[in-house]
Amino acid sequence: MRSENKSALYFLYIAFLLAVIVVQLGAYTRLKDAGLGCPDWPGCYGKLTLPKQATQLINGPYSGQILIPAKAWPEMIHRYTAATLVMLCFAVTVLIIYKNKLPQQPVWIATNLLFLLFLQALLGKWTVTLRLHPLVVMSHLLGGLTLLSMLWLLILRLSQLSTKPFSASEQKLKPWAAFGLFLLIIQIILGGWTSANYAAFVCPDFPTCQGQWWPAMNFSEGFHLWLNASINYEGGILSSNARTAIQISHRIMAIITSVYLCLLTFKLFKMTQKFFFRGLAILLLLLLGLQISLGVLNILWVLPLSTAMSHNAIAALLLLTLITLNASLYKINQKPI
Repeated sequence: MRSENKSALYFLYIAFLLAVIVVQLGAYTRLKDAGLGCPDWPGCYGKLTLPKQATQLINGPYSGQILIPAKAWPEMIHRYTAATLVMLCFAVTVLIIYKNKLPQQPVWIATNLLFLLFLQALLGKWTVTLRLHPLVVMSHLLGGLTLLSMLWLLILRLSQLSTKPFSASEQKLKPWAAFGLFLLIIQIILGGWTSANYAAFVCPDFPTCQGQWWPAMNFSEGFHLWLNASINYEGGILSSNARTAIQISHRIMAIITSVYLCLLTFKLFKMTQKFFFRGLAILLLLLLGLQISLGVLNILWVLPLSTAMSHNAIAALLLLTLITLNASLYKINQKPI
């Protein structure tokens, strides 16, 4: 079925592609340790672009700070790309609300998109002003993926893709798909916490960690929210045992999530004959295998930039795949047969 709000859909396609770029730019900025490349917000050293000469930093509020263009430019490019995305999302929301009398217009999702954009802007500011506070950094990462997911949901709704009515057995897939999405979100949160606390390097071996199956760990410190806003968190402040606890938790959850998603793909093949759902099952299995491989390579190759960014991108694709599965199963206009 073709969309009755083509203008909004076209803007959505562009916004979604730009959101993918913004999420990857955010990962690049984080992995290059460029989060504090600009010590202020929204400008950079008080300017819209980088100061042309480092001598400009001798005087003023940034006196004594060292300008590193290789870190400042990724941060500024990320900010300007995100600002462009905000304008596109605002246009999408206006077009959807304007056409609210048309059938199947996701006004509620579009309205919440505006709230999320405002929250993401605040988190972007706090990431800098609170000097890479782990809770803020992780929340900013999750906000970016949530924004990407909402844009994808809007595309699915406006595209009005139709499938045949569900059978009774296919209705039973709903809780399986929902729980799979829940587990993946928990795993992504743990991945964000690992990155925000610089815990990726603490275990240089696999499948063991520091040569042990269960090394010394401090879970209470590793999962403390660290609300002290006066600390510079660049490089991390946690002890080795705390970071080990974070890394091991991420690994254990990866095993649980992987086993469950494999079981979910088996259920999809067993309980439905529809090509669409079986195609999603194959895609889910391929992405899962690739993600596990990238996770192992991140450890063995000591977090190379290309592999780490690919790991971030595949996590987003896994999330979108499970969202597509759940959105299809929970379509309001579908009735079992």
